[in-house]
Amino acid sequence: MIDQVTVDKVLETANSQIVEVVSDYVTLRRRGINYLGNCPFHNEKTPSFTVSPHKGIFKCFGCGEGGNALNFVMKHDQLSFVDAIKHLGKKFNIHIEEEEYSPEQLKQKNERESMMVLSEFAGQFFSKNLNETDEGKSVGLSYFRSRGFRDDIIEKFQLGYSPEQRDSLTKEAQKQGYKIEYLEKTGLTVVRDNYQADRFRGRVMFPIHSLAGKVIAFGGRILKNDKKTAKYLNSPESEIYHKSRVLYGIYHAKQEITRQDRCYLVEGYTDVLSFHQAGISNVVASSGTALTSDQIRLIARFTKNITIIYDGDPAGLKASLRGIDLVLAEGMNVKVLLLPDGEDPDTFAKERNDEQLTSYIEEHQQDFIKFKTSLLLADAQNDPIKKAQLIQDIVRSISIIPDSITRSVYVKECSTLLKVDERVLMQETGKLQKKKQEEDFRRSAPRSATYNTPSAPPPASAAPAPASAPSNPLELEEREILRFLVKFGERPVNPEEENPASVGQYILHELKQDDLLSANPLYNKMMEAYDAVCQNVDVPAMKFFVNNADPDLSRLASDLVGKEHELSRIHQKFGVVTNAEEKLSELVPKIVMELKWKKVKTVIKEKRLQLQQLDAAGKVDEMMEMMQELTTWQQVLAHISKELGGRTIV
Repeated sequence: MIDQVTVDKVLETANSQIVEVVSDYVTLRRRGINYLGNCPFHNEKTPSFTVSPHKGIFKCFGCGEGGNALNFVMKHDQLSFVDAIKHLGKKFNIHIEEEEYSPEQLKQKNERESMMVLSEFAGQFFSKNLNETDEGKSVGLSYFRSRGFRDDIIEKFQLGYSPEQRDSLTKEAQKQGYKIEYLEKTGLTVVRDNYQADRFRGRVMFPIHSLAGKVIAFGGRILKNDKKTAKYLNSPESEIYHKSRVLYGIYHAKQEITRQDRCYLVEGYTDVLSFHQAGISNVVASSGTALTSDQIRLIARFTKNITIIYDGDPAGLKASLRGIDLVLAEGMNVKVLLLPDGEDPDTFAKERNDEQLTSYIEEHQQDFIKFKTSLLLADAQNDPIKKAQLIQDIVRSISIIPDSITRSVYVKECSTLLKVDERVLMQETGKLQKKKQEEDFRRSAPRSATYNTPSAPPPASAAPAPASAPSNPLELEEREILRFLVKFGERPVNPEEENPASVGQYILHELKQDDLLSANPLYNKMMEAYDAVCQNVDVPAMKFFVNNADPDLSRLASDLVGKEHELSRIHQKFGVVTNAEEKLSELVPKIVMELKWKKVKTVIKEKRLQLQQLDAAGKVDEMMEMMQELTTWQQVLAHISKELGGRTIV
């Protein structure tokens, strides 16, 4: 673990040099006091990515990404917090001090690191055998070249060869000091009693890399025609390798996936290699295993758009259909491309350059409704029962989609393609969604919970959250308060007072005494974080938030101070763009009072609605109580309005 002093030093240095950090990845040009460039997190032609050296933040006004130097490196290189700190420490020649681990943490860390180091060694061993031994050249290298792979692709993916000898790798690894227990745990060596043998013998090797580019596992292809032996053999599950969470080629593809805002998903190792050789690198493979939700979420870290490219044979069709629903369930946008019969992505890509291949994909990929329709209608022909089954299958896929707007768009398209009443399709989709919600609730509810009938809905307090939560009615006012908190948190509200309260202390006190929690958990988190340190006048709020180790807080702070040109009405009234600090004694109480005013207005609106419902139900006694409550709230509103000068800004 890295001690906090070192973390603070790295953050302070990196944020003060944020232009240098970002320039390693993005071409920046100066514009006034800031720097401008094309965003690396989405595909754009007009630059909207801004780096502010005096604030130590970056902000993209196109896709919304923002934060400090650490956030940038974590997002761009997909690094953990610790790895990003180490990366920046190395860049700025800051020695990383690490705290001592507990015995259990140390054991786990050492075991994992030992397995990682051993996997790297094995990758080098296989690569060296491929390129420098007679057996490797004559068997392994000749195979790759016969498949049409260039030397630069072989080197890029660190392809290798495992010798026929029973324990070639095992002996060499032990000779270099690697323990047999780690050879067994990584799956490189099979151990049974006194028997020790290499798992991958006489196979060409495909190293599998983590997001950070570390070798964590292998896939091996046998070159003999032996029906009793599996053609492909993968490393077993281990502490460092979980096949359901890994995609082959993700390390080499992640930057281009982000830039193109699309990921091509293929099935095998050689499919990925051939696409790269054709000049297309935003491609990953499920490595011959069934596609999983974890793999889709991994892609979702870089793009929401996936094109599934599988063979046109029955197995490819089945894999495509299964993958579609998984992708839709994760809220992704999916298109499907089935190649001509007899073709696979490997052979298809070898026959085309990047322009031809991209053009073909763009022209022939289909959204999932058109794909399923064209595929299944051919089988249904004029059979009304089969056609009804097709419609039900497509509606089931649509119902999986979490976003209501996307669902409605697909329902409309399905209605047009299949000539079915849109209202019928929407009704069926709703039924399926309701059924799924009830099933999810029953699975998550305590075993003792029972209902009168299977179709009875769960109580309101336990019901699943709606697909889209209502907007926060206090959003504008809360963001305004948070902006003042970030910019002026440690400044005195009224410097002329004896022992003046700081802006942060004043805001927190006022919100606490009236229990004004936000509907947005992140806003509450920001308040709580600053409440823990605001008594320390030596902590500048801007530095505290922008340099915060919590990426959510850092991004929010960067967003708040990065969007100052989007003026709220209170800014427009008081002209605080240039002289806010001079008017803190006037502005801070005003923005807090504005929030209270809006909150009371919201409560009054809710109470009036409840009053109407009580009136409709004929509940006279409860109506009288509600009217008394309304009178009290209206008095509170009148008092706040008076404090605001008789009228409100918002």
